[in-house]
Amino acid sequence: MPNMFQNRWLPSVKLLLDENLPHRLRLLLVGHEGLTVGFLRWKGIKNGELLRRAAVEGFDAVVTNDRNMPAQQNPTSLPLAIVVLNAPSSELEDIAPLVPELLQKLGAFKPKTFIHIGAG
Repeated sequence: MPNMFQNRWLPSVKLLLDENLPHRLRLLLVGHEGLTVGFLRWKGIKNGELLRRAAVEGFDAVVTNDRNMPAQQNPTSLPLAIVVLNAPSSELEDIAPLVPELLQKLGAFKPKTFIHIGAG
């Protein structure tokens, strides 16, 4: 479990959690704003449009477990980062071990980049 105080000096980051991630993941992103595609009622929207909406709505990054997204999207055209969680499944039990690395890297996200978390 991440230490709830480990990121207290970093600015809050606004993250959009893709529909392939569990809704409960947002609870592990202590000190940051995590909204899910489902909560925003954006389920079923194709990746390109989803990234465009996320940028318009002021998200800093889109977090996904979709390993195909880097091959499908050109991040240089968007003012946000795309974070790919390399977990064996989309179950919270497989995603949770990646959260400490995700939290550690939040302050270093640069727009227009892909960030891979976990083993590739």
